[in-house]
Amino acid sequence: MTQVEILDRARGRDSGYKVDASRGERIGRVSSEWFSRPSDERYLSLSDLFAAVRGRTERSRTRTIESAAIRVEASGDDAERLLLAMPGSDSPVAMTHWSFSQLASLVGAPSAYLRQLPAPLAGINLQYGLTSHRAEQIKTLEMETNRVELRAVTGPDYGRYLNSQAVSPAFH
Repeated sequence: MTQVEILDRARGRDSGYKVDASRGERIGRVSSEWFSRPSDERYLSLSDLFAAVRGRTERSRTRTIESAAIRVEASGDDAERLLLAMPGSDSPVAMTHWSFSQLASLVGAPSAYLRQLPAPLAGINLQYGLTSHRAEQIKTLEMETNRVELRAVTGPDYGRYLNSQAVSPAFH
């Protein structure tokens, strides 16, 4: 256990934390996990983390659309390489592994099974599910990096708490 002392401002010092590093234990797993992350996921300060997640927030948009208006396009034989033509988008939207699973779940199709199918067949199944989707609307979270990527698919009433809100100095 690391000893933390909260310094009192009344004694004429700036408030802050003093950590006694001689106590406690060193857990190497934490640093190895940090070093194994891609460089764009390693942050040296909360300010760096906030700048990165705020940038992601600025490049993303959330919208509610009719599920029947989405068109599934097959690209090659990989079911996870399906693209979605969304209303109001100029170019097709690529799905992440996570959003593919969410979309499949919303339309009642098992994502693990769809991933095993050739892309055209998986696309036909997803398209059928979208056109006969009982809720009729879905909410999407799309992010633009070097392409537009579908990051999440949820029901239309889903509330979203962005990562930038969690680390924002204004929220704390």
